[in-house]
Amino acid sequence: MNKQATSRDGAGADSARRVRTLAVDVGGTGIKAETLDERGKPITERLRIPTPRKAKPRQVVKIVKKLAEGLEPFERVSVGFPGVIKNGHVYTAANLGKGWNDYNLEEELRKKLGRPVRVANDADVQGLGSVSGHGVELVITLGTGFGSVLFVDGHRIHLELGHHPFHKGKTYEDELGAQALQKKGKKKWNRVLREALDDLARTFNYDRLYIGGGNAKDIKFKLPPRVKQVDNLQGLLGGIKLWAEPAAQQPPKAVSTADPKPLN
Repeated sequence: MNKQATSRDGAGADSARRVRTLAVDVGGTGIKAETLDERGKPITERLRIPTPRKAKPRQVVKIVKKLAEGLEPFERVSVGFPGVIKNGHVYTAANLGKGWNDYNLEEELRKKLGRPVRVANDADVQGLGSVSGHGVELVITLGTGFGSVLFVDGHRIHLELGHHPFHKGKTYEDELGAQALQKKGKKKWNRVLREALDDLARTFNYDRLYIGGGNAKDIKFKLPPRVKQVDNLQGLLGGIKLWAEPAAQQPPKAVSTADPKPLN
């Protein structure tokens, strides 16, 4: 790959010329990528490589690099990842393998691709491409797991509702993830989803709720007012809008509290 700007925010490239973005979606079953123009319109085909079972960091990075090599040229990279992301570091990846805790995925991809990279939770990226930016807006994604993010006047607050208790001691992901859909069947899964929407409305009192993810296609009931199903392609636009956010500060170094200093 030709080495280009490697600053984390890539601001210079934005102002100097049109910027092409490699948009990557890391899923539990497949890793997908395509190149977008500055408006979020695809300018290449969408490539997909199956996600290895219990995928480890080196496997995912290797696949992203392979996808990127087939989609050049691009000036920057946006990645949606199924886990908790803070400042480019992965803290959880429940539907992948081991080795992700505190893994600096953003930095590793920057080194491999030679481009500035931003990484965010996949539901967050979907939400960035879907919300209006006004009021309280909740986004959920129905896929391998159950993704969630809350926006307040356009400011995103990542949530982990998938692991939150929902029904009879089971979590949202237990009841509405891909395994639940397969086990329950579409009819029962839809009934549980309808109950979940009522629960989320009581909890967040949102102005709008957006539903995305690969399994949203299996929704068979009329959605309540203020609830909208969004196309997964809107997540691509989120990959562009991720670069409109201020560059995050690097996480502070851990401070040992084993031998605390006495207070004055």
